[in-house]
Amino acid sequence: MKKVLLAAVALLIAGVTFGQTKWGIVAGPQFSSVTTKASAFGTTSKETSKLLTGLRAGVTVDIPLGDEFYVGTGLLYSGKGGKFKNSDMKVSLGYLQVPINFMFKPEVGSGNLVLAVGPYIAYGVTGKYKDMPLVGERKAFDDEAGLAKLKRFDAGGNIQIGYEIPAGLYFGLNADLGMVNAFDNTSNDAKFKNTSFGVSVGYKFSGR
Repeated sequence: MKKVLLAAVALLIAGVTFGQTKWGIVAGPQFSSVTTKASAFGTTSKETSKLLTGLRAGVTVDIPLGDEFYVGTGLLYSGKGGKFKNSDMKVSLGYLQVPINFMFKPEVGSGNLVLAVGPYIAYGVTGKYKDMPLVGERKAFDDEAGLAKLKRFDAGGNIQIGYEIPAGLYFGLNADLGMVNAFDNTSNDAKFKNTSFGVSVGYKFSGR
């Protein structure tokens, strides 16, 4: 994981050396769910939670590769989690997330269409289970969560579709699909994966 994080930081630093690099800020609501799988007494159950509303916000960097092609990265706070069905329990998670996207920005009208796809890596900084049966509230990334403890590392794929106007304003849609089993204890084949989508508004500053 350290090597991946160092590579992402190198991309951010490299962006400073490019004349047409665009730095930006972005924020918007994010709607997330978790898919869990558990095995007990010879049976397996799988459930996708109800949506939980959170925040996605941070700094973005568009590093040019060629005409209309960029590497899109940055550092984002990404709120994830879900509300479990048939109970009052929910899990609220907050990650620092680094996307590494291949980005295509063709000119459309007076601005640019933004199409991006690629992987992301994330590190959990806050996590809490609420209204757990019999025990109430527990920190999701700590041992006190017991068998429901989560790993802080997450990774997956993401896509973005948006539009950037000449003034620098950006409007877009984004979606993340977690591909890492976040459960810390997988001895019983338990699985926990994050999924989210959201709406973003931002502003991009032109480089030198």
